[in-house]
Amino acid sequence: MLQTNAALTAAARDSLSERWGLAIGVFFVYFMTLVAISLIPVAGSILQLIIAGPLGLGVAIFSKAIARKEAADIDQLFQGFQQFGRALVSYLLMTLFVFLGMLLLIIPGIILALAYSQVFYILSDDETISPMEALNKSKEMMQGYKWKYFLLALRFLGWFLLCILTLGIGLLWLMPYVQVSYATFYEALKKQSATVV
Repeated sequence: MLQTNAALTAAARDSLSERWGLAIGVFFVYFMTLVAISLIPVAGSILQLIIAGPLGLGVAIFSKAIARKEAADIDQLFQGFQQFGRALVSYLLMTLFVFLGMLLLIIPGIILALAYSQVFYILSDDETISPMEALNKSKEMMQGYKWKYFLLALRFLGWFLLCILTLGIGLLWLMPYVQVSYATFYEALKKQSATVV
């Protein structure tokens, strides 16, 4: 049985305990990269779409390293570009499927977003897996755990509202906490899937 969400977030805080500075720095660079690209006239929105997958994979690589208490550094944020094609195609497929789910009604789209939540972690663990295989594996792993993941995400809602009061500055602390908690969830889910198999 998977750990409680309280235990998962506590494990994330423990993993971050001596590396908050690094994590905040990495997510600051991540945010500033997205902001800088968004300021480019016309091409900015297209560029954001193109780099969202590789950057998402980089965030997963970095967050997973922190969660595992392995060596972590800012270079990992950009390692997703070494797998540019797989990261881009995976992101576009996820976006397409979630969008189509949203067209049916909001709930199917949310369910699909939860089902595909592990894709970038799966890609970072297996460089041979194809985008479609990663999406299918994520759906399989999340079977029976989507509600738990949704509740994990809800745990951060209050913190997010507090961050608004800091004009968004608090997000530099919140985002590493959220992402490392998600990576910790993935690690626990992967162990659980291995025992079921």
